Amino acid sequence: MSVNKEDIKQYLLSLQDKICEALETADGTGKFVEDKWQREGGGGGVTRVMTDGAVFESGGVNFSHVFGTQLPASATQARPELAGRSFEAMGVSLVQHPKNPLIPTSHANVRFFIAEKEGEDPVWWFGGGFDLTPYYPVDADIKHWHQTAKDLCAPFGESIYDEHKKWCDDYFYLKHRGETRGVGGLFFDDLNQWPMQQCFDYIKAVGEGYIDAYIPIVESNKTRPFTDTQRDFQLYRRGRYVEFNLVWDRGTLFGLQTGGRTESILMSMPPLARWAYDYHPEEGSEEARLYDYLKPTDWLATL
Repeated sequence: MSVNKEDIKQYLLSLQDKICEALETADGTGKFVEDKWQREGGGGGVTRVMTDGAVFESGGVNFSHVFGTQLPASATQARPELAGRSFEAMGVSLVQHPKNPLIPTSHANVRFFIAEKEGEDPVWWFGGGFDLTPYYPVDADIKHWHQTAKDLCAPFGESIYDEHKKWCDDYFYLKHRGETRGVGGLFFDDLNQWPMQQCFDYIKAVGEGYIDAYIPIVESNKTRPFTDTQRDFQLYRRGRYVEFNLVWDRGTLFGLQTGGRTESILMSMPPLARWAYDYHPEEGSEEARLYDYLKPTDWLATL
């Protein structure tokens, strides 16, 4: 291995600090409260949560570093070569739920996984990405989000943005609803085809690129007035966020199956959400317009 595991851990802790600082500055009054925790099976983490800020109704930026002597069945079934190996998994994950429905919800994570067995080469990879979930889409914001993603990918290869954007569209897809969770971004897993240092550099670019992508969107929308109707629709669409995290998200399942801290794993949930039976927005309404965006789209060519 060309990169020390401790170097990765220290970078992730510094990234957590940097993201929290940027979000607190954008909020203006909200502060993250820190909660350190230990996992019975090995490892622990640092969860930081903001509630009832001026901009963010709730949000969390979580660092975790867990390890153990064996992986859960959900991991070894898909990758039998990991059976019988000890493992370490570390990463930073975050979700921000703004109060104002005109500001999109955002999610990001970067992570590192390694499985080791005496006498054999380690199996390692990186993963991560970021995605945007608007309720009332602003074309300029979506273009900025994807242009930032494309720019950070460029030094790593001409095809990386297209590949990881498609992976994001495919992953953050609610099959039971037939729609994407939002307007996408980047998603990647099992990243080990480059030298370890290059893979590490890429997750650095993604982690810091999230700040560059999201903060300008928050700033440009946070003072816009909104109506009760818009707030009600935001709560309805937050229900889709809950559905994805509980039904489809592999990270949630992995965290729970490895004995992770439930409160930290589920920090991504919105503080308020609602469901309505057989709801359909009025044709031609602002709310109906959202559904035109909930499908894989080449945003940089379209907008």
